[in-house]
Amino acid sequence: MKALKTLNQYFLRYKWRLILGIFSIIAARFFAVTVVKLVGDSIDVIKEYCDIEITYAQFIDDLQYYLLLLVGAVFLSGLFTFFMRQLIIVVSRYIEADLKDDIYEQYQRLSLGFYKKNRTGDLMNRISEDVGKVRMYVGPAVMYMLTALVLFATVIPYMYTDAPSLTLYTLIPLPVLSIAIYKLSREIHKRSTIVQEYLSKLTTYTQESFSGISVIKAYALETNTHQGFTQLSDDSKDKNLDLVKVQAFFFPLMIGLIGASNLLVIYIGGNQYIAGKIEIKTLVEFIIFVNMLTWPVATVGWVTSIIKAAEASQIRINEFLKIEPEIQNNTQVATPVKGKITFDNVSFTYEDTNITALKNVSFSIDTGKTLAIIGRTGSGKSTILELIGRLYDVTSGEICIDDTPLPELNLNDLRTSIGYVPQDAFLFSDTIKENIKFGAPNATDEEVITYAKAAAVHENIIDFKEGYDTILGERGITLSGGQKQRVSIARALISKPKIILLDDSLSAVDTETEEQILESLHQISEDTTTIIVSHRISSAKNADEIIILDDGKIIQQGSHNQLIKQEGYYKELYLKQLDEKEM
Repeated sequence: MKALKTLNQYFLRYKWRLILGIFSIIAARFFAVTVVKLVGDSIDVIKEYCDIEITYAQFIDDLQYYLLLLVGAVFLSGLFTFFMRQLIIVVSRYIEADLKDDIYEQYQRLSLGFYKKNRTGDLMNRISEDVGKVRMYVGPAVMYMLTALVLFATVIPYMYTDAPSLTLYTLIPLPVLSIAIYKLSREIHKRSTIVQEYLSKLTTYTQESFSGISVIKAYALETNTHQGFTQLSDDSKDKNLDLVKVQAFFFPLMIGLIGASNLLVIYIGGNQYIAGKIEIKTLVEFIIFVNMLTWPVATVGWVTSIIKAAEASQIRINEFLKIEPEIQNNTQVATPVKGKITFDNVSFTYEDTNITALKNVSFSIDTGKTLAIIGRTGSGKSTILELIGRLYDVTSGEICIDDTPLPELNLNDLRTSIGYVPQDAFLFSDTIKENIKFGAPNATDEEVITYAKAAAVHENIIDFKEGYDTILGERGITLSGGQKQRVSIARALISKPKIILLDDSLSAVDTETEEQILESLHQISEDTTTIIVSHRISSAKNADEIIILDDGKIIQQGSHNQLIKQEGYYKELYLKQLDEKEM
């Protein structure tokens, strides 16, 4: 249980609730035992009346007295049981929420490289399935184990004092029950894990099918997709049936062993009563105690299985929480950004692929100026933008902003000063308005419209039936590629950044719209440093500086007018695109 020691910090956070919960357990079990004792005392009253030791009036008075005490004890036992569950099970939900918050916070802290190495399904499992199994330990497992310990500590000494030999006979089936439940629970856990794996496969398969439905329909693969789903569904059904077959033994086994305990008590206790070794009330109390002890004994095996599952899940959670982000915020001091960017002999190699994306790249761009980056696919254009946002740290060389090395800047200040528009625009399943406001949650509706106009998407939005309140599908599927890009540009602009990074984010719009957006950018962000990655000369020609990348190296650099006079990639691309435009 070493891995579960991590949870002690959460237990301490709610220690007073847990202490009250433990008190409620003790009180509930005390009154439960009192109930049994009062039943025994009531039996004594009946026996005395049958033996003509008391009058009828005395019998009625005594019986009413014990019945009132019995009702009171039952009520208090039930009340404290309610408090026990409210305190301990509610604490388990609090701990579950805290653990999920900590895991989600860790997700936010981890660097981009982590997400390239891990599957989304596995990350979702840690925050849902794994945390759920841990909650079963901090809630039901802890509650039932404490309940069992308190009950054993109160009931068994009381039973042994009244009838030592009968107590030993009565307890014989209980360890057998506990071991059987443990083995059964372990098998149930094993098969449940397999069922969960198939559920994950089914979920992943259907999610990918829904996301790629346009491709499935375009290639007429509906039949093949359905066959794949049917196969997975049938396999999942078989695994569920395997689980149900084992689960079906649980209650019959428990009821059978309870019956065996009761038979032992009745047979052996009956013989002892006939022999005059015990009173009739002792026999009745023992029958009630056996039934009272059975479930706590059964939970020992069940709880052991829960603890094993929780430990395995907590090990996975601990491994994940101990991962240190590759990108660390090295200062808590505020470092405002103005926008000057300098690359000094920068090289970068992706750790996961070992591909060197940049090789000794150097350039500088002053505040408020525009830099365009052009190059073939895989030349390292997007990598430059990722390094500016410090999604990765350079392998060698240095990047400075406002003459301060990037690692010395406050990471939050750096990223909040950047408006980044990726090539593959990601939009959330929310309204268009909220997607634009994602860049500035407190923005007014007027600001949303202003920046939508700047991104040349306002006219498209007002044509929708719900306008800015139109709900987008998953990943913005409701919009066309160009509309998604323009909404993303509006989202970047509304945050009023000091640096704007456009990663080929005008590729899905026509030339006229592109010019309109670039003109708006120039007017709105006069003091903003802009970097435009593009394959189009039209996007780059008005930039203050243009660099041409090839295989991670700068092969040309200068203004548009300078570069079209030089023989090389830029001039070839310019002439080619000019011919295409004329055609």
